[in-house]
Amino acid sequence: MFDSPLSASAYEVLGVDPSIDEDGLRRAYRLRLRQTHPDTGGDAAVFIQVQRAWELVGTVESRAAYDHRTGVTHDAGAEWSGWRPPAARTDTRPRARAYGHPGGWRRERYLALIREWAGRGVDVPDPYDPALVRSAPRDVRRLLADALAEEATARTVSDLGMGYTVWHDVVAGAEADDKLDHVILGPSGLYGVMSEDFGGVVGFRRGEITGPSLGTRAPVTAALRRMRTIAKAARVRFSGAIVVLPDDDLAQAVTPLGTSRGVPVVVVRRSALAMVLRQGVPHARAIGGNELFDVRTRLQQTVRFV
Repeated sequence: MFDSPLSASAYEVLGVDPSIDEDGLRRAYRLRLRQTHPDTGGDAAVFIQVQRAWELVGTVESRAAYDHRTGVTHDAGAEWSGWRPPAARTDTRPRARAYGHPGGWRRERYLALIREWAGRGVDVPDPYDPALVRSAPRDVRRLLADALAEEATARTVSDLGMGYTVWHDVVAGAEADDKLDHVILGPSGLYGVMSEDFGGVVGFRRGEITGPSLGTRAPVTAALRRMRTIAKAARVRFSGAIVVLPDDDLAQAVTPLGTSRGVPVVVVRRSALAMVLRQGVPHARAIGGNELFDVRTRLQQTVRFV
């Protein structure tokens, strides 16, 4: 919450300007509590957001730290690196076999569009400056949010160890953005995975993800279509489809959405992804022995990257 380029800031949740004084901030917090409390007809998810926002800016010390980290103030030497590309990992623990560049395509698109939006000839010394990012159009911010989501999934899969193989940013159609974020192969099965960030709490209807920020998008339908393209090209069968969302956007850790042509679909919180990949999606077909080796070989010979 509040760490996504798409999410509202703590001040926006409280409905105030960042320059408001302490008394005004406290009054706004109490008003928002009354407006959003479930007992008075408010939304429970928004009520929790209001409480979290107050935790971040409710004291002088916490507010100063929040302003510094998110770019509300620009103190000398202030630097927040949460949205910049992750540094290369230097520890020697066994990692999953990984191919492709998670989040790379969307980061490149973001960098091109943020500079285009800033204007020709305008110097953009830090394209990840929080103040710059939050002022950009939503479509531009979404590219960065999705890149961050893909990188987070990549870190989770990497930590599962050498029993897993993952292909990132896999071509699944003729369009540049027609890709499957991750194809993950492990003892529990072969999964097509999309790492998403819609910038708010989502719901579900008839096997699809819904929410005010999605518009006409149908992410589950798109993921299944892309999985079928890859399955046909590589002559493999997927065990399941997984959509990964930020923890705060889901009411529960794992939400099954039924099956499509025999492929079970689940939506999972980011923190629950490792558990799901180890245990397997409910009703998914596990892969082992010679079949696992054969599936890996077929994918390795077929997969192309955006």
